[in-house]
Amino acid sequence: MEPMQKTEDDWKKDLTPEEYKVLRERGTEAPFTGAYVDNHETGMYVCKACGTPLFSSDAKFDSGTGWPSFTDPAVAANVGTRDDSSHGMHRTEVYCKTCGGHLGHVFDDGPSEAGGKRYCINSVCLEFEKEGEEKKA
Repeated sequence: MEPMQKTEDDWKKDLTPEEYKVLRERGTEAPFTGAYVDNHETGMYVCKACGTPLFSSDAKFDSGTGWPSFTDPAVAANVGTRDDSSHGMHRTEVYCKTCGGHLGHVFDDGPSEAGGKRYCINSVCLEFEKEGEEKKA
């Protein structure tokens, strides 16, 4: 799937400076500062940039790392991974396949009973759609 086509100027108009830094420039929000670190409501986490469903609250767990963590994507086809050798280390980046936005990283230190993965995602990349409420426009 080809990511949606948008110019960087369009992204800058549509996103806050922090959202742009993380989603488009592969930045990271400070730990324990994101809106969804301690969210325990039932619903769906969608991409802040394009609204694509990414992670269900059913897969969210408290990793103690300071970022929302999930055992797996809600729709595997919506989330991609690629090698990331930035910052002098090797990690696996997680991105939205619809818009190409950087979401965070996936690690192999998640709950073993749930497959062992920890999708460590920046809150600033997400919007939360509470179960039973209308989708945000």
